[in-house]
Amino acid sequence: MYLVGAGPGDPGLLTARALELIARADTILYDRLIPVTSLDGARADAELVYVGKEGRGPSMPQEQIDRLLVEHGGAGKQVVRLKGGDPFVFGRGGEEALVLRAAGIPFEVVPGVTSGVAAPAYGGIPVTHRDRASAVALITGHEDPAKPESAIDWPALAAFPGTLVFYMGVKQLPRIAEQLIGGGRAADEPAAVIERGTLPGQRTVVATLSTIADEAAEAAIRPPSITVVGPVAGLRDEGLRWFEERPLAGRTVAVTRARAQASGLAAQLRELGAEALETPAIRIVPVDSGLALDPSGYDLVCLTSPNGVRHLFERLAAGGRDARALAEATVAAIGPGTARALRAHGVIADVVPERFVAESLIEALAEVPVRRALIARARVARDVLPDALRARGAEVDIVDLYETVAERLDGDARAAAGSADYVTFTSSSTVRFFLDALGGADAIGPATRLVSIGPVTSATLRELGLEPHVEASEHDVDGLVAALLADAAAQAAAR
Repeated sequence: MYLVGAGPGDPGLLTARALELIARADTILYDRLIPVTSLDGARADAELVYVGKEGRGPSMPQEQIDRLLVEHGGAGKQVVRLKGGDPFVFGRGGEEALVLRAAGIPFEVVPGVTSGVAAPAYGGIPVTHRDRASAVALITGHEDPAKPESAIDWPALAAFPGTLVFYMGVKQLPRIAEQLIGGGRAADEPAAVIERGTLPGQRTVVATLSTIADEAAEAAIRPPSITVVGPVAGLRDEGLRWFEERPLAGRTVAVTRARAQASGLAAQLRELGAEALETPAIRIVPVDSGLALDPSGYDLVCLTSPNGVRHLFERLAAGGRDARALAEATVAAIGPGTARALRAHGVIADVVPERFVAESLIEALAEVPVRRALIARARVARDVLPDALRARGAEVDIVDLYETVAERLDGDARAAAGSADYVTFTSSSTVRFFLDALGGADAIGPATRLVSIGPVTSATLRELGLEPHVEASEHDVDGLVAALLADAAAQAAAR
């Protein structure tokens, strides 16, 4: 049994050990406040058991959680108990470890990044500072209501010479401030509350100890929140705020490409501050003709997408071949993304056009002698490239390596995507299937801005009655992100 801390919410703060154990686990018992993508690395056959608690919502009693821990832990399987933050910092990890010990079940503790340090850091507040705080105290702001009296010595806490960090105390802010001031803490000392720390929707309110409760109430700050009391809270407004300064902070962006690829784009957007909604409208499935793929005998091999590269090499491997099968051919890639995918397999593309569309690839191949060409692509694709090569007298074979099919979106995903600040489209198929999933173009909110990877995708949007607000000048994912950033900056400047 592994008691694993999942960190405060930002998926990037999951430890390498936590990710390793999640990937190996037979069973995962997980809390509510864990990173949204933390279970993505779990095995497809892993048993996922939700044991979350919510202040005013449905909650699983701790006694039932303890029974599940003993039941699964004693079954001879590899079990991960995945807890938000650090399991031994207000996470009941100590209690659960004692239950396991009493049942004779061996366990290992994997610490996680605790929100009492991470949330202030993301809010621009260091909990210690050489000139302002040489100590920090971590305190629960929500004690067990069954206790006959508070275990907190408020006068001693008020006199503590350092930073006070309260977990889960947003509802108790008036009482916390009253007790500290009554115990001798300065009423004008800086204080801050950080809501949803390390997550895209993070909000921070800074005030004084005497006013923080009213300021937080006026801002409608809600759990989960961390409260910081001490001189270090003033450092946020002295230039240390950074999280909200990122270029896409406060914006939601729906990513419609296939799930296997969406995570990479979503990660880029999250690093830039966006709340990335992974709403894949398509799924990539291989097309297997049952025949081994043999590129020998072709003097030109064209790849039109990274997906094509991946499936090409899967088909080559199935036939006992590798990159050497392309050695005698000129290899053309439609753009840098496809060229990078080839390079990952040890092949450097001979031809990469400046613009990443079939028409540009045709121009780039104008001086390349071609007798026999192999075009490896999706099942449904434009015939611009093969038609142009045939017009030059070349013999052209097309191999369909994969196809895109619709991916079902649930109601929550449809609602979120329809009201996002931006929706990104990386192909015509993402446009068609996404609009089908939403029930038509009218389901996209009037304030939502549509971002297209290039002219072909834009043409599909227009065909379906929508005008793209943004079109990437370089027709790959990096170009799409750059165009979105430029538009976000222009929108902010216009406000």
